[in-house]
Amino acid sequence: MASVQDFKEENIENDWCPGCGDFGILNSIQMALADMGLEPHEVGLFSGIGCSGKTSHYVKSYGVHTLHGRVLPFATGAKIANPGLEVIAVGGDGDGYGIGAGHFLNAGRRNLDMPYIVFDNEVYGLTKGQASPTLKLGEQTKSLPEPNINDSVNPIATALAAGYTWVGRGYAFDVMHLKEMVKQATLHKGAALLDVLQPCPTYNDLHDKEFYSEQNVPATGMPRVYKLEDEEDYDPYVEDPSNPDEVNEKKAQAFVKSQEWGDRIPIGNFYRIEMPTYEDRIEARMGEYGPDNAPSVPDWHEDGVPTADIQPYLEERRVT
Repeated sequence: MASVQDFKEENIENDWCPGCGDFGILNSIQMALADMGLEPHEVGLFSGIGCSGKTSHYVKSYGVHTLHGRVLPFATGAKIANPGLEVIAVGGDGDGYGIGAGHFLNAGRRNLDMPYIVFDNEVYGLTKGQASPTLKLGEQTKSLPEPNINDSVNPIATALAAGYTWVGRGYAFDVMHLKEMVKQATLHKGAALLDVLQPCPTYNDLHDKEFYSEQNVPATGMPRVYKLEDEEDYDPYVEDPSNPDEVNEKKAQAFVKSQEWGDRIPIGNFYRIEMPTYEDRIEARMGEYGPDNAPSVPDWHEDGVPTADIQPYLEERRVT
């Protein structure tokens, strides 16, 4: 069985800024993959553009560094083509909630069996700290000459509305809890959004490690970041998906929690429901589809041409 070390890429230098929350997210992903008993060749990690986009270089598995805002279409194509591959999409808040917002919504309504892990630091960290879609209206980081002129996107609330069947949040510097969130999102059968609060030490001086780690917020006397699983009266799981009253109740409580920000910030699993996936619907329509019918990795000739002959498959599906 693979260890954490098997998922660490030692031949590529990591050039993230010292103190960046990305390191915690990277470690949590590597630990989660090992905990789930996966082997590197069983994982396909797709990343977008930005600091988070380098993640696919730093995890030793199949990796694809895609285009700005387009990580979900690339990952979707791979998952549909090979449902037996554990496909994981990662990207930044600017990448996913800005230029990639349309793909973010459509991935939720498809309910493809795939997690999307978003590194959320409220700025465009690779391009000098412009305000990202998650920075709130009127806030001003040290990288902005004037306060942010746009209102913000609420990733949790948007994911609930879009149809994601697992919605959660983690914190980059609580690596062990984040590891469990990565595992939950990946093992969930359906579309999962994991939004990760990720301090940017270079450009975001508003919500830094000290802000998130504060243990005695004056207004409440309680820790700022708290775990939903520690709340006795909070249950994110929909027991009966056919009961619209229960579904609406669980979505409503998740929406209310998604609005908490400032003195109290919840992390953990906000909402979870088990519904037929996109793959289930494809199989119902086509038959002979799913992990049991996934293509195996072909052998290759010395000249790089695969030995697998897919021509009969193409002829069978030719449109005349």
